[in-house]
Amino acid sequence: MNELITAASLQGKAAPGFRLADASGAPRALADFAGKWLVLYFYPKASTPGCTREARDFTCMLSDFAAAGAAVAGVSPDSPKAIGNFTLKQELGVTLLSDPDRAVARAYGAFGAKMMYGKAVTGIVRSTFLIGPDGTVRAVWSPVKVDGHAQAVLDELRRLSAG
Repeated sequence: MNELITAASLQGKAAPGFRLADASGAPRALADFAGKWLVLYFYPKASTPGCTREARDFTCMLSDFAAAGAAVAGVSPDSPKAIGNFTLKQELGVTLLSDPDRAVARAYGAFGAKMMYGKAVTGIVRSTFLIGPDGTVRAVWSPVKVDGHAQAVLDELRRLSAG
């Protein structure tokens, strides 16, 4: 029997492994981040207004995340070329990863039904996971409202890493 994976159901569990291409096409895996905190966020589409604001917010706070011992990586269904163009155009510092078949988004419960402009659609549900150095999902935000989100994640990271 298949258990429905929801973003919230992952809290306290081992983060699903992944191996995805970055903007240069190089493979990046969850294991590459072992031993440090990871902010893993899922966004619907590069170069759209909300996704651009979210990526810029995380980029502006990247040194704060690094000081707290965390890396930040964003995942979308966009191709490595599209995320590369997005990174260059917006001068982003966060690592962006390509999940074209949406398998990793599904594994994290970040793909499913959502409302868009008052209409029910299926797609990427903007979601963020704070993964501890031991690979456990320590906090989940889903669905995400962009404004103030990066700061909320940083605040929770600081709270959890201090205790």
